Amino acid sequence: MVRTLFRTSAALTLIAALGTAPAFADPMGIFGAAVSGANTAIKNAEKSTPVAQVPPVTQQPVGGAAPVGLPAGFTYTLDFSTAYPFGNVGTKGKKWLQGGMDAVVGYGFNPTTRLVANYYELQHYPVGFNSGQVGLFLPPGFPQTPGVNPSCVDLSGKSSATCTGINPQIDVTTKDKFALFMFEKLFNVGKIGSHTVPIVITPTYVSRWSQVAGSNGNGDVVPFVDLNGIPHTNINTRTAQVYSLAVTLPFLKTPKMFGTFTVAPSWLVHTAGLNQQNHAQLYQILYLEYTPTNTMKIFVEPESSRDYLPADTYAQHLNAYFLGVSQQVGKVGFVQVVLNSGSPSNYSPYGVKQLNCLQLPCSQNTLPTVGGLKATQVQLQFGIGSPSVIQF
Repeated sequence: MVRTLFRTSAALTLIAALGTAPAFADPMGIFGAAVSGANTAIKNAEKSTPVAQVPPVTQQPVGGAAPVGLPAGFTYTLDFSTAYPFGNVGTKGKKWLQGGMDAVVGYGFNPTTRLVANYYELQHYPVGFNSGQVGLFLPPGFPQTPGVNPSCVDLSGKSSATCTGINPQIDVTTKDKFALFMFEKLFNVGKIGSHTVPIVITPTYVSRWSQVAGSNGNGDVVPFVDLNGIPHTNINTRTAQVYSLAVTLPFLKTPKMFGTFTVAPSWLVHTAGLNQQNHAQLYQILYLEYTPTNTMKIFVEPESSRDYLPADTYAQHLNAYFLGVSQQVGKVGFVQVVLNSGSPSNYSPYGVKQLNCLQLPCSQNTLPTVGGLKATQVQLQFGIGSPSVIQF
């Protein structure tokens, strides 16, 4: 079963916007926060299971009883992060991306019931936008002139013998911002031997908005040509609101290992832009953790995700993984490094399919048509509280 979950899980990537292009997909889903809270509750519930003694007694750590589920009272996380892209992103992309901030505040009414508010900022620079040469096609009626129509644009921002006179400076750095509001509920659904089987159900509301560097101060409104060749100039390409119902259950627990599986049917609060349908999309997230010491954890998170932005006619199927190490520093500090990579399975080919010159001069009026993109990056976080992996 685990092998099957690994094959079918894994998610990430959307297409961030290219100077004047939109992102059709994003590198990351929206349920890292829900999975993190559920994992904490399930770990605590499993640790509080009576050990095999007569009469049964509950293990008590030094300093008092362990939590038996969701954290009670107020909890918080605050961290600052930056990321670095990998792959063929050209010279413009070889830089540390602008920083982001994450903040989480939760209140547990009791070990089975908790409310959580989250705010996240994530930055990325998907592979393929700022590298290589692609075709430039003028509208029908323009003469076939060698070097002019068809011609090409060098996306690295350099002039070349085959792309003379066309030298766009493209900055596709994208910062996504998310607000998540969650209600977490822990249930014990039965027993296997002397061990209870806890699950966590997490109704979630997600609101997302973005800033694309190439939008010239216009947020995430960036011109693009859709897959039918129709230009769009006024669509918020990376703004969406989503309802979801995440269910997390455990499948592995040893003194050093821990594993959960999450399914989360999700749907748009409302359609927007090019969206054509709004039936529930199914997220699947597998989480595996190894704790070599009391202050360190190593984790891998394959994911099968769905994303549905206004530039999409239908939901994107995203396959990815997150691989990371988290180290506690002092009593409340942590440092976390996460490598994430993935790509859409139903949008192809990768990268820019063609550039469309709608009005001369083309260097100022070129709109791209883009397919799915593969993105890989490493994210570095410094914070206080409890670190979490956020799939965005």
